[in-house]
Amino acid sequence: MQNRASWRSSADLYSRFVVPALLLLLTLAALAWPPMGWLAFVTLPLLAVALWDFLQKKHTLRRNYPLIARFRWLMEDFRPYFRSYLIESDLEGRPFNHDQRALIYARSKDQLDSHPFGTELDVYSEEYEWLGHSIAPTADAPHEWRCQVGSDQCSRPYSASLLNISAMSFGSLSANAIMALNRGAASGGFYHDTGEGGISRYHKSHGGDLVWELGSGYFGCRNKDGTFDPGMFAENAQGETVRMIEVKLSQGAKPGHGGVLPGSKVTEEIAEARGVSVGEDCISPPGHSAFSTPIEMVEWCAKLRDLSGGKPVGLKLCVGQPHEVMAIAKAMLQTGITVDYIVVDGGEGGTGAAPVELSNRVGMPMREGVIMMRNVLVGTGLKPQIRIAAAGKVHSGAGLAMNFGLGADWSNAGRAFMFALGCVQSMKCHTDECPTGVATQDATRQRGLVVMDKGERVARFQRHTLHGLREIVIAMGLDDPWQIQPHHIGERFNSVRSDSMDQFYRFLKPGVLLDDPDSTQYARHWKAASAETFRMV
Repeated sequence: MQNRASWRSSADLYSRFVVPALLLLLTLAALAWPPMGWLAFVTLPLLAVALWDFLQKKHTLRRNYPLIARFRWLMEDFRPYFRSYLIESDLEGRPFNHDQRALIYARSKDQLDSHPFGTELDVYSEEYEWLGHSIAPTADAPHEWRCQVGSDQCSRPYSASLLNISAMSFGSLSANAIMALNRGAASGGFYHDTGEGGISRYHKSHGGDLVWELGSGYFGCRNKDGTFDPGMFAENAQGETVRMIEVKLSQGAKPGHGGVLPGSKVTEEIAEARGVSVGEDCISPPGHSAFSTPIEMVEWCAKLRDLSGGKPVGLKLCVGQPHEVMAIAKAMLQTGITVDYIVVDGGEGGTGAAPVELSNRVGMPMREGVIMMRNVLVGTGLKPQIRIAAAGKVHSGAGLAMNFGLGADWSNAGRAFMFALGCVQSMKCHTDECPTGVATQDATRQRGLVVMDKGERVARFQRHTLHGLREIVIAMGLDDPWQIQPHHIGERFNSVRSDSMDQFYRFLKPGVLLDDPDSTQYARHWKAASAETFRMV
């Protein structure tokens, strides 16, 4: 046994140092035999790296396995590509699988997006769901539907497309990516959400409709101490291309999390967009300083509407604690002030970077969030005044139709439009090393993203996706997508049992939270909600 252990130890030692030893022999041979001298130019640098690995004291693997250990990091770098192109099946990838990405690529390039030989989905799995078609499809349908956004308190309502670009800031995305998105929005007649990083010069590059998102950092309308500046807001909000204002309360991928953009990354362009000084840290607190209660929040939204010249003002949030959503509704009922729309972001939403704990375990998924928001607004009688938008991993006409069935009035997409720009899901958004120039500030990487070409791809993807929605509405025998109801959506409980969506989730009738809240599933949350505070009472 001792001899066997000794042999194994020796074999392990040889395997660990065989490559450096071989490099040493090749280097000596090259130096001793002039015709092979050129080889030393290859082996000497590698030998130097091996020697450095052996002597350094920070990385155990490199110290124990000189040079060889570096292949681990090389494989880590290429892992997303190997996995995506060689290992995963068409339906296995996350967050988006190959088939989903291929559909977006095909539509953005104006290529054939048909699928042969039937579905690859397991129609008896618990993940499968479907839309009920009609034996009498609609004879004709409008070429395009749009959603009118603006309550009775809004003097300048906006006609929104049914699929728009979700919030993505300049700084998170490259200048070329922002310009291409804006060009696509202008060409296709849909809106481009600025993200909380403010309105940059690139958002104005092609005249596309903008929704200005205001986060807790108030970028583009902040005082030196980071508080809200009404004058600066009014100046920017009344810009011609700004169509709506969106107050960001939380984001699906990292709800309740603020952030800091270090001063070293605050360039002149970013400083200009955010209203800060070059080299100054950009701080986004977890919560807003402009309000602290539901009543203060809706009153502030009314102020924003006035300062913008009467444009629609809405909220964006990932639903967390139900009583807080109901507290907002109670504040609107008590004050008589309504916001014009609410964007529900799901926990499955994307971001450039977020703590993994927040991305994986904090925040309600979009489906449950949209259903809850729909139920609160319908149950309080506020829904006729307030539109709902759904945001979270939307990429197809079928996904849009499902969102309508749950209560949404339109949808926003972020990563799907990134794919239209050429994103390959390399998972390097947070490293500034995006290979396609979408999520990076590296000018050499951005160069590969040609604005004119990618802008057209963005417009084509949006147009073809809405065409897919139109075909579904026709097949369902309906006149418009707002007629899609929960009973039109089929879902599996298990492999042998299925039912319509309204049998899995409860959808409230108009006014029931005001007339008989105890009869609903939200009774305890309704009692715990107050217009005076976001805390439970």
